[in-house]
Amino acid sequence: MRKRYHFINIVALFILLFVTSRISLYAQEKPDALQEYRNGRYDTAIEICKAEIQQNPANLESYVVMSWSLVKLARYDEALVYAKKGLELNRYDVRIIEILGEIAYYQGRNNEAIRLFQQYITFAPEGSRIDVVYYFLGELYIRLGRYRHADIALSTAVRFVSGNALWWNRLGFARENAGEIRNAMTAYEKALSLNPNLADAQRGLERCRQSLAGR
Repeated sequence: MRKRYHFINIVALFILLFVTSRISLYAQEKPDALQEYRNGRYDTAIEICKAEIQQNPANLESYVVMSWSLVKLARYDEALVYAKKGLELNRYDVRIIEILGEIAYYQGRNNEAIRLFQQYITFAPEGSRIDVVYYFLGELYIRLGRYRHADIALSTAVRFVSGNALWWNRLGFARENAGEIRNAMTAYEKALSLNPNLADAQRGLERCRQSLAGR
């Protein structure tokens, strides 16, 4: 009897090891759309997402990664279709809300983009894309000539990410156009401390110096 139980235990262990190895192998072989996206292989990520959606049309993650990838390839109309489908699955998913804001930004629907980004801030004030959201808001307010609003948004963006020379440069531009010349110089100087070859910041700083000299 003892030998019989011993044999059964060995068989059970063998089956367990076999099943575990098959699951591990499947996990290794299963394509990962998010990883492909992070590696910059956007076309591959899109194909994986399409297959996932075909298999499970309610897979929200597939719509998110698909939308991100399409935006990276500047295929905004397609991204809009998939992002809207994702929003139908979860209207409060901040990733979808943010990507819809980006799509609206790139398509020139400025007021809609502002509304979506503000919605993101409300739902996720410490979200993973909060710095980018404030940057986009700053650019949108610059487009609309609302330079003081742009100053606030871009000042917030650089508080989250202080080492982005381009953002400091745009902050300088917003402040310059709002008439805040000395504060604009501070922003331009910060941009140049991060990237001394940033021509826009060099020109902006020179304009501000000339403006002060002419007063």
